[in-house]
Amino acid sequence: RPPVAADVGRFRQIPQNHRLAESLDHTELMVLCRPALESADPVEATLPIRNRNRAVGTAVGSEVTRRHGAQGLLEDTIELHFKGSAGQSFGAFIPPGMTMTLEGDSNDYIGKGLSGGKIIVYPPVGSRFLAEQNVIIGNVAFYGATAGEAYIRGMAGERFCVRNSGVQAVVEAVGDHACEYMTAGCVVVLGPTGRNFAAGMSGGTAFVLDQTGDFASHCNQAMVELFPLEDQEDLRIVSRMLEKHVSYTNSALGRRVLASWESLVPKFVKIYPTDYRRIIEAQNRMPEKGLPEEELIMAAFQQNTVDAARVDGQ
Repeated sequence: RPPVAADVGRFRQIPQNHRLAESLDHTELMVLCRPALESADPVEATLPIRNRNRAVGTAVGSEVTRRHGAQGLLEDTIELHFKGSAGQSFGAFIPPGMTMTLEGDSNDYIGKGLSGGKIIVYPPVGSRFLAEQNVIIGNVAFYGATAGEAYIRGMAGERFCVRNSGVQAVVEAVGDHACEYMTAGCVVVLGPTGRNFAAGMSGGTAFVLDQTGDFASHCNQAMVELFPLEDQEDLRIVSRMLEKHVSYTNSALGRRVLASWESLVPKFVKIYPTDYRRIIEAQNRMPEKGLPEEELIMAAFQQNTVDAARVDGQ
């Protein structure tokens, strides 16, 4: 990559005792990201962060969208690496082109409304604890996210990916109510889950590595069905997400899963919303009818209504 402006520097270091105001975007990040905002030039920087710094990256993301539109910037145009403990709403609403890496931990609402950006979280380099057995991000992570990617080396709190409508996320364990009201996207969980997983989940897919064999008792199956991980496309998606998870976070758990892939695949559970599955299957049967896309979707909905009524005995 070409060097960025002199006032930004490549991986500019800021002393750990630097005084940080709550609006980190306006005191530091707007200046750092100016080359990307003004001319889409790549920017990289490393900064300390404290939990009083809330909604870090959101104002910069808003400026990216204002200047470059909903399509944002090319992937990784803005790469910001933070060290420390992030406050609430770290990386909220960030658009395509922004990658925010957190070496530390985060409070609640990380990635809220994520809109195409990428968020990576892992413990501080040199940590001696097992990441997959320790909480690294708070509750309600990626609430209402619409697009983007997330790779979390460690456990998440409660309500992970609630109302997710498009993000692809890998995490190593989750608390209660994960994937609640999810409508699209893909979530891979490499460890235990809390209770009430997938409550109200009407779209998207989730994959859970159920090594203890008790996941079904933690899953709310009112709107979803559980399947083994057998479909070749699903296998490709999950393995690719795990490879990226290991690449971005250096996850020891992720490496072990990939190293034992053939023996662990039977332990994965696919969580698939019932109506969503019927609509996808109906859509796959429709193309030979030559319908326009909108009519194709409506026909699939109508077919799902018929199929659901037949299942219910109406």
